[in-house]
Amino acid sequence: MFSSNVYNYINVLDKAADGSWLREQTLTNNLANVDTPYYKRKDVDFQSVLRRELGNMKYETLDSKIDHTDLSRLNVSTYIDHANYSYRLDHNNVDVDTENVELASEQLRYGALTDSMTQEFSRLQSVIK
Repeated sequence: MFSSNVYNYINVLDKAADGSWLREQTLTNNLANVDTPYYKRKDVDFQSVLRRELGNMKYETLDSKIDHTDLSRLNVSTYIDHANYSYRLDHNNVDVDTENVELASEQLRYGALTDSMTQEFSRLQSVIK
């Protein structure tokens, strides 16, 4: 059996896209609950999970870090943002403007991740030909 790490980078991009998609869904849910009393905004933090898993080894290449990454530990979940205090009378801490800016940023990130995966598959396809 021939084993290869050729898809490791694509797998990490796939996990990042999943995290980005989950964050988009979470931000959209926050916007839907902007008028719900006592609702606390939720968020997703994939960057810290990826940073922790890849480590901060200064003199190691990204390819080497990705080859040694346990993809099963790159799962993210939502968390309730208690640090964002509410000054509203209904104790809701969702700010429409902030959520819209974060949502637009996340949509750009998701587009960049999917474009990167497409480019990686195109490179692999050109090598195979």
